[in-house]
Amino acid sequence: MKIKNCINIALIIIWLFVIFSFSAQDSKKSRNTSDQVIIKTAETIKREELTENEKKLLIDKYLVTVRKSAHFFLYFILGILSFLLAKRICGNTPVAFIYTIIFCFIYACSDEIHQLFINGRTARFFDICVDTCGATLSTTILFTVNKIKNRFKKV
Repeated sequence: MKIKNCINIALIIIWLFVIFSFSAQDSKKSRNTSDQVIIKTAETIKREELTENEKKLLIDKYLVTVRKSAHFFLYFILGILSFLLAKRICGNTPVAFIYTIIFCFIYACSDEIHQLFINGRTARFFDICVDTCGATLSTTILFTVNKIKNRFKKV
């Protein structure tokens, strides 16, 4: 197996572990992680510490957005890593595109099932859809950019 494929597989496995580790957090720790992202972002933008009331208002307003954005981002990256490997194996073909989306979808499903066994967590079909959309967007971008690059090479 080529060294690039081995590196790519290792990066995919590491990223799958990153996703798994976020899913393995119980509901309290997961919520705290999201809360801290919101607070730290707001304090960085505002350049001063927030009051407890400001923190609560921001968390209430942005919690769902931050959590779904995290899902999207994690699977956006998984889509990139997976497509790069699929492209090496199948070429920049629709087959590589489809394999990537199927792989990411299956992992998103398994990730949601895994959450059923974590204290306070649930499985949501909507999260699977958000995850798959993240992977689909990154895969679509890479697939399209590669198609355009290949057309220019032929000219």
